Amino acid sequence: MNIEEAGLALAGGADILDVKNPKEGSLGANFPWAIRAVAELAGGRVPVSATIGDLQYKPGTASLAALGAAYAGADYIKAGLLGIKTGEEARDMLQNIVRSVKDFDSKKKVVAAAYSDHLRVGSISPMLLPQVARDCGADVVMVDTAVKDGRSTFEFMNQQDLEEFVKAGQDLGLEVALAGTIKFADLEMISQIDPDIIGVRGVVCGGDRNTSIRRELVMQLKEAIS
Repeated sequence: MNIEEAGLALAGGADILDVKNPKEGSLGANFPWAIRAVAELAGGRVPVSATIGDLQYKPGTASLAALGAAYAGADYIKAGLLGIKTGEEARDMLQNIVRSVKDFDSKKKVVAAAYSDHLRVGSISPMLLPQVARDCGADVVMVDTAVKDGRSTFEFMNQQDLEEFVKAGQDLGLEVALAGTIKFADLEMISQIDPDIIGVRGVVCGGDRNTSIRRELVMQLKEAIS
């Protein structure tokens, strides 16, 4: 959420620093200066990711937000497709987001995120995302929970679902990320599912994502997955 948390995450051994604003939702966007401050702190030691929001179907707005995050210093620009209901809408969103980012810097990566609890929020199924993301030139596909009420991704998608999602993305040459109230107890299953990236917040805040990241919990999680 801020430079202080970034320092704690970095000291704990985080591989990627993800800048977000939980007050604005699951993938709530933070301010450009917050992204820039974290990027300056990271200093190239680890990549910086930035969310651009739980987005509605507004490709122009999303493209401007993506460019802003890229310009502010994010290496991964992460778009949550909350208001997207069809593959066609997802394609329209992603091809424009990708263009805005890659025209600025082709080395930056675009993350397309769908939601494990898509049925309760009326959003696109994550299973539709890998092919669309690949066609549009995105680099990473991700699944998260839209509603942060303590229920995890594993309550909405079982191990087989998630293995299929990961395989679909990896077979298309994409990196695949899993997030959504991941707990220490989930790590054994995650090792079997074998995503490229896991995204966490609550578990390294002691269980409450609205409190601060704790360095010792980042270290503990890093050791557990090593």
